[in-house]
Amino acid sequence: MADDDWRMKYVDEFRDDKLAREIATEIRQEASGPLKFMEVCGTHTMAIARHGIRSILPENVRLISGPGCPVCVTPQWQIDSFIELGKLHDTILATFGDMIRVPGTCSSLEVEKAHGADVRIVYSPLDALEIARVNPTKRVVFFAVGFETTVPAVALAIIEANKLGIGNFFVLCGHKLIPPAMMALATDPEIKINGFICPGHVSAIIGSAAYEEIVRLSGIPCVVAGFEPLDILQSILMLVRQVVKSRAEVENQYSRVVTREGNVPGMKCIYEVFEVGDAEWRGLGIIPRSGLRLRPEYARFDARQFLSLPVVAEHSGTTGCECGSILKGVKSPLECRLFGKRCTPEHPLGPCMVSSEGACAAEYRYAR
Repeated sequence: MADDDWRMKYVDEFRDDKLAREIATEIRQEASGPLKFMEVCGTHTMAIARHGIRSILPENVRLISGPGCPVCVTPQWQIDSFIELGKLHDTILATFGDMIRVPGTCSSLEVEKAHGADVRIVYSPLDALEIARVNPTKRVVFFAVGFETTVPAVALAIIEANKLGIGNFFVLCGHKLIPPAMMALATDPEIKINGFICPGHVSAIIGSAAYEEIVRLSGIPCVVAGFEPLDILQSILMLVRQVVKSRAEVENQYSRVVTREGNVPGMKCIYEVFEVGDAEWRGLGIIPRSGLRLRPEYARFDARQFLSLPVVAEHSGTTGCECGSILKGVKSPLECRLFGKRCTPEHPLGPCMVSSEGACAAEYRYAR
């Protein structure tokens, strides 16, 4: 089916089960040999589980989840450090909701809040900035965790804080960049994937061109995908066709949202405030040039430098938790001996079970 025909069908039959069956049939007919594709987005992970997409694929086409959840890939020591900040006098911690229940080595933000720490859930870093503005005698620390999608809003909050001269607003930066992690996965001999389903939200910021170097250096095809079931199925078919024809290109299935160049003003805002540096990922270790840190001209907002951040010992996490291997796509949630037994959404032992985009949470809720 030609690409133009796809676009017409999306207009007329976007939610038609018949079209989903048609795409699945074409995947089954065209897929040759064992194929393993990785989705690098937690929203895709949830959509794949929610809609039972794996169940309608042929046995030789396997989907594995990658490090697509920013909460999940945040290393244990950084979570412990943020928890320790809450014990400092006159300090308010602000974070997105997913982080509140992620277990640290000995505690969690939820537990510390119950013990009296001032921990607040915010929906935007600008909310955290407002908390700092109305509480001038207290230090407000925002835990900046996320991929390229959320970084522009954090950058804007820091620019605004600088403009208004708000001196009690700080950021603990845990931002990560998706393309360097994909390159690390592409060259990892333990994983051996045949194609990437690239994240739609991130790609709307960085543009589809950001994956071209990955394809050039690794020879692994990439398809930027939307989030509807038909988006994902079509992206899988596009990857199958690339592999079968021995092609390796960046294709953009999500062209109704994502462009090649991405959000140019958003990227400009990011690199006005941040610069690239090495970063540690849970399960993947330190990946060169895969994180962001504040530029020197904005360094006064860095909680790590200005709040005498407590030093915590590095810790790999709960004994027996397989979050690290699951984030690499080496193991599935069902291969973790704690899954659904000691580790559940009510009593999570690892971040993959806590986050709304975690692979374990998706498996537990929809697929088990």
